[in-house]
Amino acid sequence: MGDNLQESLALIRRGTEEILLEDQLREKLKKGRPLRVKAGFDPTAPDLHLGHTVLINKLRQFQELGHEILFLIGDFTGMIGDPTGKSATRPPLTREEVLENARTYEQQIFKILDPEKTLVVFNSSWMGEMSAADLIQLASRHTVARMLERDDFSKRYRSGQPIAIHEFLYPLIQGYDSVALKADVELGGTDQKFNLLVGRQLQEAYGQEPQVVITLPILEGLDGVQKMSKSLGNYVGISDPPEEMFGKIMSISDELMWRWFELLSFRPMSEIEALRAEVEGGRNPRDVKFELARELVARFHDEETAERAQQAFIDRFQKGAVPDEMPEVTLSAEGEGLPVARLLSQAGLVSSNSEGMRMVQQGAVRIDGEKVTDKGLVIPPGGPHVVQVGKRRFARVTIA
Repeated sequence: MGDNLQESLALIRRGTEEILLEDQLREKLKKGRPLRVKAGFDPTAPDLHLGHTVLINKLRQFQELGHEILFLIGDFTGMIGDPTGKSATRPPLTREEVLENARTYEQQIFKILDPEKTLVVFNSSWMGEMSAADLIQLASRHTVARMLERDDFSKRYRSGQPIAIHEFLYPLIQGYDSVALKADVELGGTDQKFNLLVGRQLQEAYGQEPQVVITLPILEGLDGVQKMSKSLGNYVGISDPPEEMFGKIMSISDELMWRWFELLSFRPMSEIEALRAEVEGGRNPRDVKFELARELVARFHDEETAERAQQAFIDRFQKGAVPDEMPEVTLSAEGEGLPVARLLSQAGLVSSNSEGMRMVQQGAVRIDGEKVTDKGLVIPPGGPHVVQVGKRRFARVTIA
């Protein structure tokens, strides 16, 4: 049991930000029964990207250790709108939007989780039964002072921005979900820490053993700086076409690659450390990045498709002699993005906009390996993109 416990703890700790409290987790694991491990998703954005999978990967690890996964779709809370990190009240979703998004989530999560070992639950099944008196009773278990300890609420309060009463209900209901499900462990991003701790406090108030809270880091996007986000364009969607997914993963920096290996790969850390040692010993980091890209594409498509995506990448880039090293440039978007000729000029690949136009006309411009034929093309914010003019001029361009 001792060795197994240590191995379990090592796997659970991998890539986590905080475990509150690890001693309590150890005690729960020692009991030898499957733990009820909860993670809540608000069905506000139905398309998952690799950033979301950091948490889902951790659920899978718990699953592999024999624990019970409670994948909570917050269809009731989705109609409130999570105020976390928001500077203004969020518009609630309609019931139809919530259910449509929830269906899409289920289709996507089972690319990672084992459907046989996952219980998908909706918090409307207990919140919908709650009377107004029950809700008032729940609200009595927490104080306004504690709510205002939360960073985003306190900032809005101090700056005189309105906080609607229903927004205070959000962390309470998320916390009550843990009571309703008798959760032993709850996972969430670092930005969810306050809400997760409300769950611990409410479980104690209702006479339950408090859940262990595990926070996971927010994954940096393709730019290696800002968190992965669709709105920033620095994301890899888990339903992206395989070649697009492969190319995006290959565009990340060598430094970011190790962070992605730790948070997204299912390889043991010992294997990842061995790969790092090989790179330090002279192996080309691009070859190791191939392994990461192939693993992730195979997870969301299949092994054969991943092999084909790698071959397509090699045919497109390496046979076109794309160098390993190239200037990295960040340019400011203008409105919808940057016109291609201006991008080439500002990236230092041509001497003027008119030369840029001429190069496009001559078929000498490629972005991410694709030939650009439209002189009016506008590149939206995002990246990084490998931009090529002729055979020898390259830059890795991010549009911010």
